[in-house]
Amino acid sequence: METFSLTPLSCKNKEALVRVDFNVPLDKNGNITDDSRINATLPTIKYLLKENAKVILLSHLGRPNGKQDPKLSLQFIAADLEKKLHQKVLFLPFDSIENNKKKITESDASLFVMENLRFYAGEEDATLAKEFAKKLATLGNLYVNDAFSASHRKHASVYFLPKLFKGKSAFGLLMEKEITMLTSLTKNPQHPFFAIIGGAKISTKIGVLKSLVEKVDAFCIGGGMAYTFFKALGVSIGDSIVENDFIETAKEFLSLCKQTKTSVYLPTDVVIADSFSLDANFKVIAIENGIPKGWEGMDIGPSTEELFSNKLSSAKSVFWNGPLGVFELPNFAKGTNKIAKTLSELSCTKIVGGGDSVSAIKKAHLEDKFTFLSTGGGASLSFIESGTLPGIEAIE
Repeated sequence: METFSLTPLSCKNKEALVRVDFNVPLDKNGNITDDSRINATLPTIKYLLKENAKVILLSHLGRPNGKQDPKLSLQFIAADLEKKLHQKVLFLPFDSIENNKKKITESDASLFVMENLRFYAGEEDATLAKEFAKKLATLGNLYVNDAFSASHRKHASVYFLPKLFKGKSAFGLLMEKEITMLTSLTKNPQHPFFAIIGGAKISTKIGVLKSLVEKVDAFCIGGGMAYTFFKALGVSIGDSIVENDFIETAKEFLSLCKQTKTSVYLPTDVVIADSFSLDANFKVIAIENGIPKGWEGMDIGPSTEELFSNKLSSAKSVFWNGPLGVFELPNFAKGTNKIAKTLSELSCTKIVGGGDSVSAIKKAHLEDKFTFLSTGGGASLSFIESGTLPGIEAIE
């Protein structure tokens, strides 16, 4: 895949529209609780500023559904960037694109943050997206996509805007790294290659599972999606989460793995609880005995932790997406934390596809022990499944 690098693009004295993903988690007071996505795009911003470009940052935050919401304003991002970059950042409040264009032209600032794109109906509304993209295009004379985690969506600023900058668009440094790392993992991985897939629903992961069948040597499957597999195998799952519409799909996937001689490791024991809560009663059971009514699976058990860890010890490449239990409740985060610790001690290529898996790694301060932590959960899955994303296609 041609990467359309930023560095060959003539950026000097240009006005660069840079799509970033500053959709960061906030606490009750609006404070950033994880600034990883902001930090990840700083190299691109610094590069463009060094080239004397005016940098106009475009991002979304949350789901305001085309309406203004003060709680989802990006004004605090401008303040955060000023501290990080030690320079003036001009915030462009919600206004007409024409007025914002005038502010950019007349200002002596080099760095701008535009208000939440999703305050504008045209960002997400397919019927308005093309026209909104045309308006956004008037703000600059080149386009850079550094928002990998938003590039699986056909929104105006990701898909339609770059098409208006043919020959004047590129991937940012973060975007290029995401593409390079995920491509190397799926196109030419070292073997044995293991995929650890967790999360709540098989429906959101079946595409990537199927795409990896002939690439990986084995799957380690946990999280809520495991119970759909157990039901497909005739195991009682009590009140555990299940997608009944995907039971046949689970059977077909297991059959496909058998045909391709791809190993599938499901939990041998699980932690079950009598309610989905922090103060629930819980215990460990062997899954072969089934889960009784009134109880639900919440995490992998210690025997499964040992099984997965032993199997992974021989890995040369690992892709991990999705927690292996109800990670947000401390009593049921042990399995996810154990596998994070196991992987941190392995000398192999270890790539994590965003989401709660990355959160677990960072919480344990193990991020330096991994080859790459992707900024996009859904985007990384879509890329592995199809080999591209709408935001990539738009530039190519």
